[in-house]
Amino acid sequence: MSTPDPRPTTPPGTDPTLGTPAGDRPSTPPPATTAPATSARPAPARHTGRTIGRSLAAALLIFVTVVLVLFVVFNTQTVDISLVFTDVEAPLVLALVIAAVLGGLVVALLGAVMRARRRSR
Repeated sequence: MSTPDPRPTTPPGTDPTLGTPAGDRPSTPPPATTAPATSARPAPARHTGRTIGRSLAAALLIFVTVVLVLFVVFNTQTVDISLVFTDVEAPLVLALVIAAVLGGLVVALLGAVMRARRRSR
């Protein structure tokens, strides 16, 4: 007496977990059902450009800040700063930070002037 074979008797390339014998299955797959046609469009992504712009601005700000900090850290020597009426000896770090702040103020003032000109038109 022999024991029954526990393996499924489906032909190779078929799914034995479907539960239907190979002879009962149709030879072609059933036709795909289509969803009813609707005129609804997917909702557009809102503020995507604004979000990307803010992300890029934040990344650029972080990058510039890191570069500025590294530049300041590696330039720690004392230098002579020539002002209009006198000469001052100060750490290069202080001179760089003051120059960066003054540059930021100039850019902010130019931006304010440009916005004011646009509004007046």
